[in-house]
Amino acid sequence: MEREAMQFDVVIVGAGPAGLSAAIRLRQLSLERAVDLSVCVVEKGSEVGAHILSGAVVDPIALNELIPDWREKGAPLHTPVTDDRFLILTEANHIRIPNLLLPPLMSNHGNYIVSLGNLCRWLAAQAEALGVEIYPGFAATEVLYHEDGSVKGIATGDMGVARDGTHKPSFTPGMELHGKYTFFAEGARGSLTKGLFERYDLRHGVEPQKFGIGLKELWQIDPAKHRPGLVLHSQGWPLDTHTGGGSFLYHLEDNQVAVGFVVHLNYQNPHLSPFEEFQRFKHHPSIRPTFEGGKRLSYGARAINEGGLQSVPKLVFPGGALIGCAAGFVNLPRIKGSHNAMKTGMLAAEAAFAALQEGRLGHDELDAYPKAWRRSWAYRDLHQVRNVKPGLKYGLWLGTLHGGLHMWLNNLGLGFLVPWTLKHHKADHETLYRADLARPIAYPKPDGRISFDKLSSVFVSNTNHEEDQPVHLQLKDPEVPITVNLRYYDAPEQRYCPAGVYEIVRPEDGATPRLQINAPNCVHCKTCDIKDPTQNINWVPPEGGGGPNYPNM
Repeated sequence: MEREAMQFDVVIVGAGPAGLSAAIRLRQLSLERAVDLSVCVVEKGSEVGAHILSGAVVDPIALNELIPDWREKGAPLHTPVTDDRFLILTEANHIRIPNLLLPPLMSNHGNYIVSLGNLCRWLAAQAEALGVEIYPGFAATEVLYHEDGSVKGIATGDMGVARDGTHKPSFTPGMELHGKYTFFAEGARGSLTKGLFERYDLRHGVEPQKFGIGLKELWQIDPAKHRPGLVLHSQGWPLDTHTGGGSFLYHLEDNQVAVGFVVHLNYQNPHLSPFEEFQRFKHHPSIRPTFEGGKRLSYGARAINEGGLQSVPKLVFPGGALIGCAAGFVNLPRIKGSHNAMKTGMLAAEAAFAALQEGRLGHDELDAYPKAWRRSWAYRDLHQVRNVKPGLKYGLWLGTLHGGLHMWLNNLGLGFLVPWTLKHHKADHETLYRADLARPIAYPKPDGRISFDKLSSVFVSNTNHEEDQPVHLQLKDPEVPITVNLRYYDAPEQRYCPAGVYEIVRPEDGATPRLQINAPNCVHCKTCDIKDPTQNINWVPPEGGGGPNYPNM
């Protein structure tokens, strides 16, 4: 069936901080110069913000530039950071690192504790007021190309396709959205972005992208325990000293606390479960009292980029650009990426606007964008922490000291003493040990008050998919989960997935085990696509609007 097509000057895939900031900046420039310029944003979530998951403590530097009067316009930044603490946890106690020893860039004063989903909803309202067209509930599933190989736009997925591929009575073909330039703001491990990496060799000469899985819960706690503006980060227990990761507790308004746990996906033990580590963490004697007598409101999980400067790919290609976490601009030690995502979206917008004013038709590369990024504060933000992530190979203690020293030298203007940039070498899927060479981990059962199981967690993520649709977790070889993953790694997909999507079923008659994929549970974290040891799992978008529906996350 032939698809309808719509024409725009710029098409943007993803209504996160990067995509919305790009859209706003494009329309600001067009209105300032009295130029008619059409901008479209497509978003796979059922609404803007439905799939947004972050801590989040936001540095407002980019927002100050994009919308200087954001306070007067009611931006949902209500809780400034008032207290900043950093702990190293042992099994039964903690060590607090004095703030005076922390590099200045690690300070969160001047930042705000927010719901990033709510911030994106507000940004979407600002964008629409400027004339941006936003289409939530439509997943971009295909990149379209001109005959000369440049990007022509994207196509949204068909709706109403049954699991067997037949068309249901509700079938509706996808739309083609053509743009002179197309921005990809899909977030970490975007499905279309992966294809662009290969087609245009965008990762040539850069280090592998590194990832972590971030798990988060939102809690309503006892008002007597609430400390609005408190930011608490930790490293250490329950992870061992050779597994990277850490936690956050952010006290928002209305007696709410966001608690999260990040596990770096270069971990080696296939028996490790990031979800179970998170649940175990909440029982630490220094953490549990915050949640006693409270109520969990929501849960979610999402992969985050951790590679930093040396993992940023080429940002442009004929007809398009990568912005935000699609390219990987997270500052790992600060646990922040929204400010850089917004800035890169703005820079790409300015480059595209200038190109369109020059009469260019989008078959070229927006070279002005990466040049502007290298001159920007966003580049400097990543440059000064570029050796922190690869330095963690030295373990918790030496790695932390190494990263702290490097950041201090940069803050003191002595960065010339460390002119080198360390490498990551391995991709995250290459780091797992064989199961028989790794230590099994016995996780305690959840108590239903502080800790929970995966299925009850998925329930409070409000995840919903059309049941009768093609499975969006595709196996390149259906035999590999048993012949390789189960045989050598004890089926690690059962543990690195935070939503119970993957399950090894062992028939009672002793027949060969099989992998069952519970696709409706998927919270779109992309961890399986990243960590699968043979890269046999390919995550593609399900029918538009499916997935989690995060409130206030």
